[in-house]
Amino acid sequence: MTRRIHAGLAAAIAATLTLGLAACSSHESSGDGGTDGGSGITTAGDGIIGGTPVKGGTLHVLSNQDFSQLDPTRNWVEPEMDFGIRTLYRTLTTFKAAPGAQGLQIVPDLATDLGTPSDGAKTWTFHLKDGLKYEDGSPIVADDIKYNVERSFSPDLPGGPNYAKQYLNAPAGYAGPLHGQRLGPEAIEVPDAKTIIFHLKRPVAEFGYTVTLPTFAPVPIAKEAGANYSNHPFSSGPYKIQTYDRGKQLVLVRNPYWDPATDPVRKAYPDKIVVDQTLGSAGIADRLIASQGDDQDAIAYTDLAPAKVPDVITNPDVKSRLVSENENCTTMLTMDNSKPPFDNKNLRLAVEYAIDKQAFQSSVGGPALADIATTYLPPELTGGKAVDHFGIPVGGDLDKAKQYLAQAGMSGGLSTEITVSTGQRQQAEAIQASLKKININVTINTLDASVVNSVVGDKKTQTGLAITGWCPDYPSGATFLPMLFDSRVIVDTGNQGNMSRFKDPSVDTEMDRIAGLSDVNAANAAWLALDGKIMDSAPTVPLTWQKKPLLVGTNIAGASASPIWSGQIDYATVGLKSVK
Repeated sequence: MTRRIHAGLAAAIAATLTLGLAACSSHESSGDGGTDGGSGITTAGDGIIGGTPVKGGTLHVLSNQDFSQLDPTRNWVEPEMDFGIRTLYRTLTTFKAAPGAQGLQIVPDLATDLGTPSDGAKTWTFHLKDGLKYEDGSPIVADDIKYNVERSFSPDLPGGPNYAKQYLNAPAGYAGPLHGQRLGPEAIEVPDAKTIIFHLKRPVAEFGYTVTLPTFAPVPIAKEAGANYSNHPFSSGPYKIQTYDRGKQLVLVRNPYWDPATDPVRKAYPDKIVVDQTLGSAGIADRLIASQGDDQDAIAYTDLAPAKVPDVITNPDVKSRLVSENENCTTMLTMDNSKPPFDNKNLRLAVEYAIDKQAFQSSVGGPALADIATTYLPPELTGGKAVDHFGIPVGGDLDKAKQYLAQAGMSGGLSTEITVSTGQRQQAEAIQASLKKININVTINTLDASVVNSVVGDKKTQTGLAITGWCPDYPSGATFLPMLFDSRVIVDTGNQGNMSRFKDPSVDTEMDRIAGLSDVNAANAAWLALDGKIMDSAPTVPLTWQKKPLLVGTNIAGASASPIWSGQIDYATVGLKSVK
């Protein structure tokens, strides 16, 4: 199929495919259908498929990959955060389980409230609820949360959220409890079993949102297993691990000591959750379209394969079982700025102008499944309207690209490599074809999706190019640009934030200045201005703002896309219509 036909098909799909609201928007879907406030895409009802689930039965989750991490210290990949936080562990606060704008609201989880700030929001105090227990019936205590936060500093446990490292008043060089070190009261106080007090380096007015992250889930010291903890995180949530055969199947069963009276968010409808990790994306789509046997009780963990979109939208019954929201994430072509050849800004700008974003958009399913990105911050973080920083035509500007290539002293071209998951092969080929036009020859390396992040995040194995993405951890520019471009978050191994290894001291300084602003509107404007400044250095190329299409079986109820976790089905509320 040629790109022209593919793009035309995708445009036709976009005209009929029912999609939900963009994540992190300031509005919610109307109760009886409507528009999403400007995109021209129709929204469906309340965004929930199948009504209210019944208690019981087995929910099947069909996936083409293992989880890269279920250790709450290291879980910073979508949609693994949604799965872990909603099933296996609880955090101090969490997001409501609701589609649209309601799902952007935080509520108490392990804590009794959203936290009490003092000392100008440099100190935050949380109190734990009564009756909180682990899967063995032992009590959850405040020191367990402190311990997990301390683990996030460990170089032996890389890859997780780094907000604690950024915010806490921890001593320089602190390496975590695996190295025999606990944080002192200058960083975290635990005056009793139900109180935890965080002392921050600077005011953080949104710290109540920060503690929704899995870093702020409890881990008991007695269950420490280092890098192997991911194989069996000790449950504080409604489910516990029964069996986990890595790369094949994960089986969760009820945690008998989870008390729903302490947890108004997680409904925990199914008795059991079985995650099959051995399938291909096309096979998952075929099974859910047919919806036979156990597949009636199944949901997709993997996005709908673009080739299967016509099969879905032309069948009203199947189309009615499609959950699809804007992911509120930016997909990027990341260049390793730390070494040649991409330490040359003019070369990076040549790549910026050479990329045919329309071809890339087609490779991920066309306009029905992705919008073309024109800046790093998604529209939900720029006032709801996309910003086009460079004004480059969607097909690229080869003349301008060649000019920058000449300024880089590389008119004769060059060769490089791109590392992607097996499922991103077609996307990589779109990049390869674009860069070939300016004599940049790209070799494609494909890896299993579960290991791509570790390879690209290792300074020794990172290739010149990679396809990466970023989603805000909560609705704030502070959770986007600093994670992508602050040089102080870069680590040699387990690098999950600044994947381009971009370093600009003036950018770091401006991030610190914005972080200290108390006026939200001023901060938003400053983040947008900084976005443009970074774009001028072209450390990465924004490609698309993805939508997340997920099919469910005919016996699924309570399925809705989380506006926080990149449009993933919210495991807090999904279940079965009936139990056979």
